[in-house]
Amino acid sequence: MNFKELFLDNPNRERRFLEIDGLKIPYTQIKMSPTRLQNGEFSPNEPVKIYDVCGSWADEGFHFDTKRGLPKIRKEWIESRAEVECSGALAPRENVPFKERKIYKAKPGARPTQMHYAKLGIITPEMRYAAHRENIARLNLTQDPSKISERSNPNFQHAGESFGASIPQTITPEFVRDEIARGRAIIPANINHAELEPAIIGRNFLVKINSNIGNSALASGIDEEIEKMLWSIKWGSDTLMDLSTGKNIFETRENILRNCPVPVGTVPLYQALEKVGGIVEKLDWQVYKDTIIEQAEQGVDYFTVHAGVLKRFIEPASKRLTGIVSRGGAIMAKWCMVNGAENFLYTHWDEICDICAAYDVAFSIGDGLRPGSCADANDEAQFG
Repeated sequence: MNFKELFLDNPNRERRFLEIDGLKIPYTQIKMSPTRLQNGEFSPNEPVKIYDVCGSWADEGFHFDTKRGLPKIRKEWIESRAEVECSGALAPRENVPFKERKIYKAKPGARPTQMHYAKLGIITPEMRYAAHRENIARLNLTQDPSKISERSNPNFQHAGESFGASIPQTITPEFVRDEIARGRAIIPANINHAELEPAIIGRNFLVKINSNIGNSALASGIDEEIEKMLWSIKWGSDTLMDLSTGKNIFETRENILRNCPVPVGTVPLYQALEKVGGIVEKLDWQVYKDTIIEQAEQGVDYFTVHAGVLKRFIEPASKRLTGIVSRGGAIMAKWCMVNGAENFLYTHWDEICDICAAYDVAFSIGDGLRPGSCADANDEAQFG
């Protein structure tokens, strides 16, 4: 399809930039229709400025060629920290046009993660970028109090329930750094995903929306997955998960990453299972390790790791009405049962942490034992 038309087909939307702190922060300005007053006259409304996730795909002068990918806006930031080194180059593969891409990894003894820098008190360009993006909605405020209404003031809202959140009036780079250092927020930003426009995720920041895409053994190819990704960011998805389980998983993900301006996540266990022909019994730590390194070298920004499905939880889970509904959880439960051994993701947890730190990959412990029905929602006592 015509990707230029996809992103530039609405004359009421315009991509603009906030130039601040030496950065160009994108936002979208939307023209608003006038409000009809009771006397029949119309009152004009100021344009609304919103958080933008489209990357260069929304720029009029962009090439709109998925074979060329996005500009690497973080390349100089990553290299200037002098904590990474080139560990090789992408081997030539069919259906992958990005054959000259260098692969980066932490230098020996280095830890090039946003959390590590935050704990050292360092404010990175990624932190500054994410902080200023969070404040985009405040550009809608006017200095004229008479023009501020419930609809035009983004700070007007019902009191609601904060659930412990403490959001300041203005998000500063210092606040971003401190929240990351405290472990309450993350900036998923793999050193091999230089095309990324950094975003922060945490309880004291804007809500972020994720979308899931991915091929299967039955349907979809590389071009279709790229198009899904582009439609996702077109409609404002802040993050993207590639859950491909079919053919050409590596090639599909490489094309997605080189064209995606938002953080990309995966469930590595899915690809590891495909590598052993879908036979759970053949899974082992080495296959999984090779998979997460491969994905980290590609630039995946966050993983779901089903390390919490322990051997001792399988018997009580079998008594549930709907059993284990998580695909990753079911895979690891079967592996534990067949091999009579503890979950290898749990026993190799420290090594997983070290691998992720070498590429700055964020990760979560996948909820492999989540209930699939109300009948199973209160069985926490059985799982410690």
